[in-house]
Amino acid sequence: MVDLAARHAAVAEDVEARVLAVLRSGRYIGGTVVDEAEGALAQALHRRYAVGVGSGTDALAIALLAAGVKAGERVALPALSFFATAESVQMIGATPVFVDVLPDRPLLDPDQVPEDVEIVVPVHLFGMQAAAPPGRRIVVTDAAQCLGWGHGAPGGVTSALSLYPTKTIGVAGDGGAVLTDDPEIAALARAIGSHGMSAPYVHERWGRNSRLDAVQAAVLLGHLPELPRRAAARRAAAEVYDDAFRDGPVTPLPRHPDDGVHQYVVLCAPGRRAAAQAGLHRAGIDSAVYYPTPMDKQPVFGGDGRSACPNAAAFCARALALPAHEGLNHEDMARVITAVMESA
Repeated sequence: MVDLAARHAAVAEDVEARVLAVLRSGRYIGGTVVDEAEGALAQALHRRYAVGVGSGTDALAIALLAAGVKAGERVALPALSFFATAESVQMIGATPVFVDVLPDRPLLDPDQVPEDVEIVVPVHLFGMQAAAPPGRRIVVTDAAQCLGWGHGAPGGVTSALSLYPTKTIGVAGDGGAVLTDDPEIAALARAIGSHGMSAPYVHERWGRNSRLDAVQAAVLLGHLPELPRRAAARRAAAEVYDDAFRDGPVTPLPRHPDDGVHQYVVLCAPGRRAAAQAGLHRAGIDSAVYYPTPMDKQPVFGGDGRSACPNAAAFCARALALPAHEGLNHEDMARVITAVMESA
């Protein structure tokens, strides 16, 4: 779905020089490279602070803790997302409350959030901008998939960002960041990610070991200037597909002007997704299903195979993601379109 080797080749000289400098410096945790990367990321996303952490999952958990979510509290989130959204809530001792998505967009339906749940975590899935009910505590937005969307930063008081390699901007392993304009939340997030230390060897709270290391910070600095180009390329690919499939065998998801594109997802006709994937595979084209089941069906949450979220379940049964990234040319996209038209 993304050619990471080709992506690296485009920035190899800069990235490898930065990584080699870190290796030769002997400073692998923290230091000026991490400071520079955090500052550059915050500037690129128009936020005051970016606190680097070990993964997007950690970014969610740490952001929730820094924003004041406590064990035992109920947190509403969409039933359709990567598992980490719910996992991070569970990790801090809070309780995920699964909410159905909109009928036509795979985003949390604000009208379905229970009235007795005050804390809401919207997820900007596939780069699409999620809304949330007014008057609730929107403590964190899951912005793992929206790097480069719209014209500014992922929304919300505090956002959790993933730097997984396949994201629009990723590192060479796991990484993430907590984004905020609030200096207190930034300081708390940094302390929580460093064993709860508020000063050297002073631990005023429980924390964890989750920091963006210097090697990954160096990789991030080499890739970050590519963000505008890569984001624009994904949006352009989506426009090509939208035009091709407007009257085709699959249904493009409705996108709003401020949406970005992390994954390009279409809805197959009922019962036709397997045939579409098989046709793409025969043509040597990757595809993926994001996600096969709603989270409330997962065994770890006591799921019995049935979902209480019918819109999410219907989406999971029909959704198919197609390649849409900066490495595609018009010939590549034409091959994808032909394969879908012939098999879906």
